[in-house]
Amino acid sequence: MSQELAPSSADVIVVGAGPAGSTTAYYLAQAGLDVLLLEKTEFPREKVCGDGLTPRAVKQLIDLGLDISEENGWIRNKGLRIVGGGHTIEIPWPQLSTYPDFGLVRTRKDFDQALAEHAVKAGAHLVQGANVQGPIVDERTGRITGVRAKLKNADGTSGPEQEYHAPLVVAADGNSTRLSLAMGLQKRDDRPMGVAVRTYYTSPRTNDDWLESWLELWDGDKLLPGYGWIFGVGDGTVNVGLGILNTSSAFGNVDYKDLLVRWLEQTPEEWGFREENRTEPIRGAALPMGFNRTPHYTRGLLLVGDAGGMVNPFNGEGIAYAMESGALAAEVIVQAKSRPTFAQAELALAGYPKALKQSLGGYYTLGRWFVKAIGNPEIMRLATKHGLPHPRAMTLTLKMLANLTDPRGGDFYDHVVNTMSRMAPTA
Repeated sequence: MSQELAPSSADVIVVGAGPAGSTTAYYLAQAGLDVLLLEKTEFPREKVCGDGLTPRAVKQLIDLGLDISEENGWIRNKGLRIVGGGHTIEIPWPQLSTYPDFGLVRTRKDFDQALAEHAVKAGAHLVQGANVQGPIVDERTGRITGVRAKLKNADGTSGPEQEYHAPLVVAADGNSTRLSLAMGLQKRDDRPMGVAVRTYYTSPRTNDDWLESWLELWDGDKLLPGYGWIFGVGDGTVNVGLGILNTSSAFGNVDYKDLLVRWLEQTPEEWGFREENRTEPIRGAALPMGFNRTPHYTRGLLLVGDAGGMVNPFNGEGIAYAMESGALAAEVIVQAKSRPTFAQAELALAGYPKALKQSLGGYYTLGRWFVKAIGNPEIMRLATKHGLPHPRAMTLTLKMLANLTDPRGGDFYDHVVNTMSRMAPTA
């Protein structure tokens, strides 16, 4: 992934080489556009994540043409194992025409690098160690026309500042999205936010055909605020973590790392989730949910992934929606680039936030209502106690939580979820 010959100008600049940015860059390059992909760190690099991919994310990988075989290091899973209310139930991923019937596990260190390399193979120019400091703005029009980035020297020290120019810029720089903030796009306080912490342990549970989700976390007889996960990575380790939503009264008032340790102390000793078996530090990250930064297009800047608050409020999944938004942004940009006039190009670009709202707006509204309800741990406890024993109810729940339905046709559960999403307001 050489970067010495990267140009200082392009048709499009993409800031951030995570799943959203690399997906955007891949499709733009595939369409023949000149793309600069700027990444502030260097690969391989760590990223806080559960490492579990639902069929919705798998579809995006297949669309990209990536080799997702087990021989290439991808670990498949059959569905979701849910633990709560004194019950454990295994729900297979649904059989759908739209999505595959399996999920995947891959560490973000490998995953993000694979996507970035895929974008480079398609023709994108990747610049690693390019820490974008802010936008270059045309004072006359207020439009973004490029970015200023601080480069790293070969020895890792801070290097010179470089300007990169393009008529369109894609912000894929994550939850903090310095670029969006500099363009005046603030976080919306009426949208949910989560915090996740995770680490890795050596464990005999490393090879598991199921993603495991704990809907109740207990410390003795005390119900802890949040939900947990146990995802076998297949390399001798397990990714273990938990998430808390800002609709919980405990949000911001607890030590999340201590919360994780206290939960794991209640798990069986033979699973190995003890301090002596931990292989990585406990790290945390924010989960921006439900379109918590808008508009998703303004003055030459498009927001994708976490920069636009694309995380699913129902389950904390971000990768699928990061990649979907990247693919959609690229499609809109390609259309805009083909238009003969500025006005026509702007009309095409204005279709990006409209398409996002049409596709996910109603569903994310349902998600906001959902997280508000489960902010009360007692409601979560009652729901798991009375819902988990009923497989039909849990099948519907899985389709709702993971957003896995066939948009046309499908079964009764698909119809229920799709109708609810269409009827919910998109604001």
